[in-house]
Amino acid sequence: MLILALETSTELGSCALWRDGVVAERICPAGKSHSETLLPLVRELLAEAGVKVGQLDAIAFGVGPGAFTGLRVACGAAQGLAVAANLPLIPVTSLETLAAQAGGQRVLALLDARMGEVYSGCYQLIDGAYVLQGDIRVSAPDAVALPTEPGWIACGNAIAAYPVLAERLSVAGIAVQVDVLPTATTVVRLAAPRAARGEGIDAALAAPLYIRDKVAKTVAERLSEGGRA
Repeated sequence: MLILALETSTELGSCALWRDGVVAERICPAGKSHSETLLPLVRELLAEAGVKVGQLDAIAFGVGPGAFTGLRVACGAAQGLAVAANLPLIPVTSLETLAAQAGGQRVLALLDARMGEVYSGCYQLIDGAYVLQGDIRVSAPDAVALPTEPGWIACGNAIAAYPVLAERLSVAGIAVQVDVLPTATTVVRLAAPRAARGEGIDAALAAPLYIRDKVAKTVAERLSEGGRA
């Protein structure tokens, strides 16, 4: 089975190719937009593997939540490639990807949502899969719902971005993994069993998972918080 994965929901953009369990990955260079670097890396990755898009069985992509522009890049690229080759798409959430990378039995995945907010989701490892407990939420760092049961770990870039959140996790006795960002390698590992079960969707139905509709603060909001117009 051949599966291509794209992940650009954070500043760490990447693409990966799954070939029967063996994964090759390329990382988008820092300092350049994902829209500029992702597709050239995909072409390089496929060329080095001797694989054409039409030979793929599916394309997986990081559906979000995450950076609005980044989500559109991965979704748009996945749709374009899939439509051209009539391939199914497999969306994988960034928080599930974080949970899988953390590797614990119970994981609180936390991504910086910008604008002073945090995307959060609680995941539990059940029968080898990370299952969301409740809903994915967006909230202020001091309002993130923390699990009260023992054995949880927290991961993601929101921990370092918001000291108040890091302090709350420390007080709650929840271990943290700060330097964890979603990667295409993990996306494709999560997508592979779904592709094998035929769980892909039509490319026309793919859409980023935004969680919230507001993209940026108004000038008045920024000024009220001491920012610039």
